[in-house]
Amino acid sequence: MKLLLIGSASVHTFRYLAGIAPHVDEVHLISSGPLPARYHAANLGRVLQVDFSLRALRTAGKIAALIDELQPDMVHVHQANSVAWHARRALQGRNIPWLLTTWGSDVLLLPQQNRLLKNMVAANLAAASAVSSDSLHMAAVCRQLAPLRRMHVLNFGMDALPEQPDIAAKPLNVLSCRLHKPLYRIDAIVRAWAVVEADPALAGWSLTVAASGSETDALLQLARELNLQRIQFSGFVTPDVLAGLYRDARVFVSVPQSDATSISLLEAMGHGCLPLLSNLPANLEWVLDGVNGAIVEDVGRLGEAMKAQLRHAANDAQLAEAVALNRRLVQEKGLQQTNMARFAAIYHELLARRGDPAAHGSRKA
Repeated sequence: MKLLLIGSASVHTFRYLAGIAPHVDEVHLISSGPLPARYHAANLGRVLQVDFSLRALRTAGKIAALIDELQPDMVHVHQANSVAWHARRALQGRNIPWLLTTWGSDVLLLPQQNRLLKNMVAANLAAASAVSSDSLHMAAVCRQLAPLRRMHVLNFGMDALPEQPDIAAKPLNVLSCRLHKPLYRIDAIVRAWAVVEADPALAGWSLTVAASGSETDALLQLARELNLQRIQFSGFVTPDVLAGLYRDARVFVSVPQSDATSISLLEAMGHGCLPLLSNLPANLEWVLDGVNGAIVEDVGRLGEAMKAQLRHAANDAQLAEAVALNRRLVQEKGLQQTNMARFAAIYHELLARRGDPAAHGSRKA
């Protein structure tokens, strides 16, 4: 099978390429940036860099030209935003099945901005041979936006389930590792940590804030203004270093305004961290409040919720019970190798239906 991937220059696109490569004969990539060397696969063919912005009116023609040159069996488009808009126009009239994978903000937030963007996303979803999302909630939103040919609920998965964590050896540490962007509300985590530091009973706990982004400087300033003493900003870290941060944390905190199933949540659960999450539908598909983590109804009260979670996670027996459940959930539906095989099965299913014009995006949309 000759596969063409089309997606933004994101680690998620690149991880997917490396994961799916063993399941196809050839894999080619169209992206908005260079592919890092560590994600190059042995069967990687052409790599084309394009502009996916809505202003780049020549992009669809560039994609179409490469499609005509390669003649791929399958096209997999990542995100129902302008990436899919360009891909949809390039694929129009061609007898090639294509899978559209939604990521979260493309269907949860973008359609709310204005009617034109909503119509664009809806047309992208309707034109695809099949759509995939990583949560039941996102699947339902997709169905509300447009009539779909086929829908699959499947996530990219974490690389592998880590070794069984030594709960007793875990230090009293909290980890935040989402990007420093307004969507992820890292400032709420920093303010909540001030509530924790004010409690003498939790004096042994520390907070590590990993990653970086447009708000990093403001977050550092906020920590100084709050006179926080037990917070560390590690910046962007490599996957190996991040794995160590997960291993050395008892609690993982992530409170974005909107999200799908995040790989960071799966990684935290696999490494034995107790999740503390915002009240989002996708999070509720993985965490039952008070059983294998905690759900925060009001991020304005995150400090008190964090204090309660820290007290719970300090108990080795209670933490071990939650960790066992979380690792079992990841094992069953959150591992990359297993889920890449499932994506490959979707490809084969779509190829088997290739002769049916109604089964793929050859119709105008």
